[in-house]
Amino acid sequence: MSQESVTIEFPCDYPIKVLGRAREDFQSVVLAVFELHAPGFDAETIQVKASSGGSFTSITVTIVATGPEQLSALHGALMATGLVSMVL
Repeated sequence: MSQESVTIEFPCDYPIKVLGRAREDFQSVVLAVFELHAPGFDAETIQVKASSGGSFTSITVTIVATGPEQLSALHGALMATGLVSMVL
């Protein structure tokens, strides 16, 4: 079985899902980080979902990714908020 490597060509539309504990300020903090690292993302692409038990919230935002450096910086900044459990 061969493993094929997938190459992402930048710039491209890139959906990012952020998961964290449900808190009143979760969405505003996460979106502020996106605005800092991917300014001008389309707010129409934002999808917010609560977990079935209501303990967690996921926010999916599609950005125009400019490269791996941007994605790495965005991931680091999201995790540094202390509110984010996972970035997919």
